Amino acid sequence: MTSPTTAELVALAQDLYEDLSFTSAREWKKADPTRKVIGYLPVYVPRELIHAAGMLPLGILGGGDNLEVIHGDAYYQSYICRIPRSTIELGVSGRLDFVDGMLFPSICDVIRNLSGMWKMLFPETYSKYFDVPQTYKDEIGGTFYINEMREFLSDLEKIAGRKITDEQINASIAVYNQNRRLVNELYELRAAMPWQAPASEAYLIIRAGLVLPVEEHSEMLRQYIDAAKAEKRPIKDNSKVVVTGMFCEQPPLNLIKSLELSGCYVVDDDFMLVSRWLIGDVPTTGDPVYHLSQAFLHHSMSTAAKYEPDQAEKGQFLVRAVRKTGAEGVIFASTSFCDPALLDRPMLQNVLKAADIPFIAFKYAENSGQMQPIREQAGTFVDSIKLWSAA
Repeated sequence: MTSPTTAELVALAQDLYEDLSFTSAREWKKADPTRKVIGYLPVYVPRELIHAAGMLPLGILGGGDNLEVIHGDAYYQSYICRIPRSTIELGVSGRLDFVDGMLFPSICDVIRNLSGMWKMLFPETYSKYFDVPQTYKDEIGGTFYINEMREFLSDLEKIAGRKITDEQINASIAVYNQNRRLVNELYELRAAMPWQAPASEAYLIIRAGLVLPVEEHSEMLRQYIDAAKAEKRPIKDNSKVVVTGMFCEQPPLNLIKSLELSGCYVVDDDFMLVSRWLIGDVPTTGDPVYHLSQAFLHHSMSTAAKYEPDQAEKGQFLVRAVRKTGAEGVIFASTSFCDPALLDRPMLQNVLKAADIPFIAFKYAENSGQMQPIREQAGTFVDSIKLWSAA
C-alpha cells in the first residue's frame, strides 16, 4: 500500500480543521452506543483520564474565522477575546449537541465565566471548571491537583457507568507519551529543516489530534514526518523565528501562512499547548494520578496562563527556545484583550532585551481578515534581522 504524501495528509487535516460540525467525532461516537465525548477548552487538561474512561477528548478552540458569531455576542461584552463568544455560538447553534461533557480549564476569568454560562445554557450536559495548582509545593499544589483529578475521575465513572482502574489510566498515559514524542519529533524536524515541514502544515497535522482518537493521530504524525523527510522542497532565504502568545485563542490559518510568506520560518510556538504540555514521559507504573500531578508541577511547559513560582526563571523558556532552535528573533502575537498574554509581554520583552534577542509584537483575533499589515510588519522584522546579522 502506497504511503500518503504530505499534501494528502495536510488536506485531510485541513478538512478536520474546517469542519465546525465535528463530523469525525460524531461518527466515532455513533459507531458504538456506549461511547462518550468530553469537550475541553485550551490550554491543558489531563486527556489521559478521559481516554482511560473509553471516551474521546475533543478539543474546542473556538469557531475560527469560518464561523459567523450571531447569538454568541449577546452573552459577552465586546472588550474580551472572541473565543468565548464563538464557543457559545458553537453550542447554541447545535454544533456541540453530541458532546456529553465540557471542561473549562483554569486559564483566565473569561474561561471561568464561560463554564458558568455553559451550565446555565446546557444544564443537562456535564460541565466542570477544571482548576489547576497555583502553588507548586507538592504538599499543597500537588495534593490539591491530585484531589481535583480524583474528583474528575469520579465524575467520569458516573458518566461511563463503570470503574476506571489505575491500570487503564497507566495504559492511556503510555499512549499519550507516544503521541507527545511524535509531536516533539515534528517540532524538532521543523527546527532543523523548516522548509521540509512548514509551520502552516505542522499546525494542521498537530491540530487534527484535538478531534481524532489519539491512536489515529499518532499514525497521522508518523506518516507526515516520514513523508516530510522524504520529499525534496526548496530552501528559502527565510529567517527562523519563535512565535509566542497564541496558547489559547488560535490564530487564523492565514495568519500563519502570512508569516511564512513574509519570510519567516516559524520554528517554535505555543499553539495547542495541550499536545505537548507535559515535558518528557510520564511514568506508567504505580499511582497514575500522582505521576500526572508531579508532571504538571515539575515537568510542564511555561506560558502566561500558568503561574511561575520562580520569578528569576520568568521568560527564560523563550530564551531557551531561541537557542535550541537557532531562531533569530521572537514574534509576540497575542489575542486582543488577552490579559495573561498582554500582562506578561513587557516582562518577557525585558528578558529578550537582556539576552540581545530581537522581537516585535502585534495582536490578532481568531476571525482576523486583513493580513497585509501583519505580513508587512513581519517582513520588515525579517529584513531588519538580516541587516543586523550582516552588520
